[in-house]
This record gives sequence, C-alpha cells and structure tokens, in this order.
Amino acid sequence: MADDFVPFGSPIYFTFLALLIFGRSMDFLSTWVATPNLVLEANPIARKMGWRVGLLFNVVICILFAVWPLPSVAVTTTSIMVASRNFQSAWLMRSMGEHEYRAWMGAQIHGSPRGLFLFCLCAQTALVGFVGTALMYFSGINLVPLGIGLGMITYAIAVLVYSFLAVRRAL
Repeated sequence: MADDFVPFGSPIYFTFLALLIFGRSMDFLSTWVATPNLVLEANPIARKMGWRVGLLFNVVICILFAVWPLPSVAVTTTSIMVASRNFQSAWLMRSMGEHEYRAWMGAQIHGSPRGLFLFCLCAQTALVGFVGTALMYFSGINLVPLGIGLGMITYAIAVLVYSFLAVRRAL
C-alpha cells in the first residue's frame, strides 16, 4: 500500500535507498555541470547550503526517506526530472560562464513579452502536472505509478516556483 513503511536495513529498504541515491546524485551532478559555483542555482536554500552541507543534507534525506516508499519514488522522480532539465542547458551555462549566462538570460527575458514567457512557463508546468495527475488518478493506489505521478507534480511546481525566483533575480 502507498502509505506503508519498509523495515530499515531490509532488502527493499536498500532498493529504495539506491533509487534515492541515484536520483539525488543525478540532480547533484547536473547542477555541478551547469553551475559549479551555484551562481545559477534557483533554489535559494540549496545555494546558501553550498555543496558540502547540501551533500550531507541529501545523504540524511536518502537514509530517512528510504523507509517510506511513496516519497522515495516521488523524490527520485522529481530529482531525475530536474537533472534532465539541468543537463538540457548545462553545456551552454558551462561554456558561456555562470555570470555571463545569467546576464544573457536576463537580457532574453527583458527582450521578450513578459506575458509570453509566463504563458510558456505555465503551459510547460501544467502539461507535466497534468500527466502526473493522470498517473496518480489511474494508479489505483499502486505505489510506483502513484509515486511517479506525485514526483511529476512536485517537479512541475518546483519548476514554476524556482523559475519565477530565477527570473526575478535576473531582472
């Protein structure tokens, strides 16, 4: 069932722990490739924590959440989707430089109709959230599709919130 816990140290616990470590590692790697100095990190808490504290925090989260399957699948899904989004532009961020990329993006946003930017951002997140909602609705409360759907909705909300924060910083 979706709200069950698994015993700490059991084989299924280590399966969820491995999934969490993989997902969070991909998020960390993609962030490091994109913004090694965290200049472009949209999450102000992660930016303030830095790499070492962030790594320690994520290890603790993985160890604790691995006993709870639903959040494990949701966090893993969200992390993998964030990593995918990061890798999409990481090459450009790294090749331009963090400060230069931020200035360039700010200029692009300044030169675009604000309503168009907001429409596209909301459409992107709504479409991902729609698929996540459909997965959850049709999951029949089966853990994996329910957790993936929840992770997709969490990702959509995170993209919306952190994109707004990043745009606000860029302007």
